[in-house]
Amino acid sequence: MTYTTDQYEGLIAETITVTGANGDPVTAYFARPLGPGPFPAVLLIHHLPGWDEFYRETARRYAHHGYLCLSPDLYCRAGHGAPEDVAAKVRAEGGVPDDQVVGDAQGCIDLLRAHPAHNGKVGVTGTCSGGRHTVLIASRATGVDAAVDCWGGRVVQAPDDRPPAQPVPPIDYTADLQCPLLGLFGEEDSAPSPAQVAEHEAALQAHGKTYEFHMYPGAGHGFFYYDRPAVYRAEAAVDAWEKIWEFFGRHLRG
Repeated sequence: MTYTTDQYEGLIAETITVTGANGDPVTAYFARPLGPGPFPAVLLIHHLPGWDEFYRETARRYAHHGYLCLSPDLYCRAGHGAPEDVAAKVRAEGGVPDDQVVGDAQGCIDLLRAHPAHNGKVGVTGTCSGGRHTVLIASRATGVDAAVDCWGGRVVQAPDDRPPAQPVPPIDYTADLQCPLLGLFGEEDSAPSPAQVAEHEAALQAHGKTYEFHMYPGAGHGFFYYDRPAVYRAEAAVDAWEKIWEFFGRHLRG
């Protein structure tokens, strides 16, 4: 976006309910610019620590940049409370099923596409487990035009890491990936490791997919998280955000 001092600016953000997998009500945070649009849309998928404040703030950031942004609580069926407590309960139960995640995401995509201010394009993005889910959704849901995987762990899963809730690694769906993919990773991360990122890249190349991968030296897992000083890497985060704005701008604004 190009800013001028005389432009009108406003947004609205609120908690809503979306119809997800199996017709279940799913809590979601919806941030969007005020005005008639048309605006592109982004589905924002939270990480394993839970549906926490970072995702509300990030949803509003997308709205500030001119996107309809919807962030569902994938853990809402486990109850409500402090995000870390709900997430601990979900982890203890084996995590959320991949089929359920895809169903919840499809409900969100359908809602975004039905919004009167929507421009007809939907992107999906997430961090950590949300990055894994991003790749999964971009391969198995319908109506995704661009995807950004931020250090998604377990896109590649070892043969002994196929729990009932996540039986198929997202990399196995590479042939079905329906849109361009941007991947942002840290060299010092172990989930995904540089070797796993390279394996994913090889699969994308083998299937002729459109993608861009960027690996940041000196950065590990969660280098976006400005509220976590131990892992935050400002230079990498600033550059990665610029790549997101350029990528989504190119594929969703059109």
